[in-house]
Amino acid sequence: MPVETMRREWRKLIVASSQLNRQTVFILVSAAVLLVIQFNFGSRTTFRTHFASFFVEEWRGVLSWGWWFTMQGITGFVVPVLILTVLFKRKPAEIGLGVGDWKFALTVAGLYLPLVIVGTWFLSGQATFRSVYPHYGPAALDWRFFLVYELFYIFYWIGWEYLWRGFLLFGTAPVFGVHAIFVQMLPFTALHLNKPVPEALLSILGAVALGALVWRCRSFWIAIPIHALQMLSLDLWCTLRTRTGITETGLDALSRILRADS
Repeated sequence: MPVETMRREWRKLIVASSQLNRQTVFILVSAAVLLVIQFNFGSRTTFRTHFASFFVEEWRGVLSWGWWFTMQGITGFVVPVLILTVLFKRKPAEIGLGVGDWKFALTVAGLYLPLVIVGTWFLSGQATFRSVYPHYGPAALDWRFFLVYELFYIFYWIGWEYLWRGFLLFGTAPVFGVHAIFVQMLPFTALHLNKPVPEALLSILGAVALGALVWRCRSFWIAIPIHALQMLSLDLWCTLRTRTGITETGLDALSRILRADS
């Protein structure tokens, strides 16, 4: 290629680069970098290899989950918030951290969350679910482990939700507008590709629905109870059933479970 052609193409590249929105480019790239960091340094294997020896053996299991959950909270929430507020001088309300339309958010939560609690109660009656939830099995047998596990889990959900429904959604909105809902859907769906096909397909719908809800409320906080309570309530119901041995799903079974573990 002639030198003059190379120079011409280089000038075109410089001009094209200068027209890019720096915030959008930085957010898209940094989201990918944060995912790499989380997957490589936020695993339970990393904790067991490098940090477990600093803790008593009894707590190493639950703290390995705590490490994973904490790293997700840091890479998905703490770092992205610092990027938007410190580096790009965005106000909290502009990046989904405000209360937004809290009345609408509470209405949606009030309609949806009871359905989740009832639905997970019935799911917990199935042995396949009790064998999986909570993911850290000993938490179902010891309330100390359960409490620590779930507290870490909440921080995980804050990081998981903000990375998509906060950082990507509001961070790229100045360029993509409402289409940012579909931008945040793509990586979210990609991270569900190893799930069963129905769950992977539902992740597309779930990402769009949650993104649209957060966009409507102008606050990412509504995504936490909507998404996290599904898992937290399933953990609780499965734990209560494991501790009591009661697997029926009627109201009498619920009453006996609550009396037995009170």
